[in-house]
Amino acid sequence: MCASMSSQPQPTFEPIFETLNAFQRSAALKSAIELDLFTAIGEGANTAAAIAKKCSAAERGVRILCDYLVIIGFLTKHNSQYGLTPDSAMFLDRRSPDFMGTVANFLTAPNVVDAYKDLTASVRQGGTVVRDSALAPEHPMWVEFARSMAPMMALPARSLAELLNARSGHRWKMLSIAAGHALFGINILQQNPKAELTVVDWPNVVMVAHDNARQAGVAERFHALPGSAFEVDYGSGYDLVLLMNFLHHFDPATNQKLLRKVNAALSPGGRVVALEFVPNEDRISPRIAASFSMIMLGTTPAGDAYTYRELQEMFRNAGFLRCEIQPLTPGVQHVVIAHK
Repeated sequence: MCASMSSQPQPTFEPIFETLNAFQRSAALKSAIELDLFTAIGEGANTAAAIAKKCSAAERGVRILCDYLVIIGFLTKHNSQYGLTPDSAMFLDRRSPDFMGTVANFLTAPNVVDAYKDLTASVRQGGTVVRDSALAPEHPMWVEFARSMAPMMALPARSLAELLNARSGHRWKMLSIAAGHALFGINILQQNPKAELTVVDWPNVVMVAHDNARQAGVAERFHALPGSAFEVDYGSGYDLVLLMNFLHHFDPATNQKLLRKVNAALSPGGRVVALEFVPNEDRISPRIAASFSMIMLGTTPAGDAYTYRELQEMFRNAGFLRCEIQPLTPGVQHVVIAHK
């Protein structure tokens, strides 16, 4: 009996303590990005004194920050020398072509963080209690999103173009709804010289997308329909409609209304390609996809991370014939393709 009792896990306060202090993790990573600490280490500054000099910061502050970053997995430490982990070297060293440190500008923006100051009220209400929510018309946060989050989507955007076999050279007429930075459509344009892209988003966001198209050398095949995705006349005859990270902002009824409008804009045999965080039916796995529901609870009135079954039902109710799902790598999201 004693052996049986000793094999039971003992209660511990440790996860409670760490979770209530978890805001320090995001603050530490944001600070390191702002100081360009990862770049400094990548360039060879590997002691607290050397990093402090490179980053124009106090040695004591740098030492404590670096040690903490080792603890939470963003740096290595051998004796008194710090190094980059593979993830930090690839994504947080500014010299890397895959640098995505700008995502901190959006993910830790005051309006995002403030949405969780009264999460209890959001839980009671079943949605955000922020009056000026992200879904308000022409909310300025979407300009920051388009500018800051683009690096995070660069690799998945290239993967999507490959998944759709963009290089096949079909004369695709494409529509991207709530396009943001528009990298998903732009990458298809780069791989398929016969494709044309029309984007729908708020006018201030469309300007960012157009700049991205110009820099990619595809501006002549880039067109815009500024305005609300629910109000703009899409036109018709589209072969491909991109819905990148959009459906999770709304309840199923609102999504089905939009999808019926999308269906009407597609040519026979056309496809909708939706990128989403798709949890399993248990809604607690995989970890990142399932936890995305908490982001929607804090920042939207009725959004959610939908299971594949729920997404299939929305598409079916909007008149689509069938769906398929595939993981999009690198990343933790899935592509759902619905056929008209």
